Amino acid sequence: MKIVNYGSINLDHVYQVDHIVQPGETLLAADQNLFCGGKGLNQSIALAKAGAEIFHAGVVGEDGDILLDALRAAKVDITHIRRAPGASAHTVIQVDRKGQNCIIVFSGENMRPSEADIDRVLADFAPGDAVLMQNELFNTPLMMRKAAEKGLAIIFNPSPVSREMLSYPLETVSWFLLNEIEGEALTGETDPGRILDVLAKKFPNGSVVLTLGANGAWAMDRGHRFFQPAFEVQAVDTTAAGDTFTGFFLAGISSGMPIPDALRRAAFASSIAVSRKGAADSIPTAEEVSLAE
Repeated sequence: MKIVNYGSINLDHVYQVDHIVQPGETLLAADQNLFCGGKGLNQSIALAKAGAEIFHAGVVGEDGDILLDALRAAKVDITHIRRAPGASAHTVIQVDRKGQNCIIVFSGENMRPSEADIDRVLADFAPGDAVLMQNELFNTPLMMRKAAEKGLAIIFNPSPVSREMLSYPLETVSWFLLNEIEGEALTGETDPGRILDVLAKKFPNGSVVLTLGANGAWAMDRGHRFFQPAFEVQAVDTTAAGDTFTGFFLAGISSGMPIPDALRRAAFASSIAVSRKGAADSIPTAEEVSLAE
């Protein structure tokens, strides 16, 4: 199965701070770094490092060579990435002394994939393949509809959450990959069990992975539920934790791995990622995960 990731590609400006800045507060940063990132890029690199056949579809600007080089180095197919005039999308990320983060994403008008872009991408994929999406790119609901019409499995990570997201054709989704905040946005519930209950009722044909940070993760598929505790580590930077989990979980199930095994491997890979600085740079390889397990 081929996986195409219709995803964001950003330059991440990461600031180390004592605490996440409060309204009206001015704060001095202890350090600043520039990394390749975007949920899309991070998830594609995680999938590639986990051993999946992954194609990335998106847009970069004139300053995007560093982003394309990072994807190539991870063995992600970049055939479907278009170069646009102007600057690439970017983020501003604060990381506090406990490793927690907050993120602002700016896509820019020139980072918007068009319907023609979507049609060109889908022309190279067929039933039995899958498309992975986050909620950072323009025309996400159109990609959902067109991919569903073509018979592709749709995997949706509803991040960042938005009001518009509730009007997307979510009934077409095969797998929802979300955290507690995103789960609450889709269901109005905060309890993990209730989030799963409501999702099962609203989307009976969809499977779910619900990540809970240090409290582990749940998967729900065809009426069966599986729980995976988190591995205890000293967190340095949680920026790519969810994206690492997503990539390793999807690589596992796409290769036929049982869901409990895919959950455990994804949780272990994520525990390695949070012990390192950066986003894409923190994602381990399949070999590193195997050696450390």
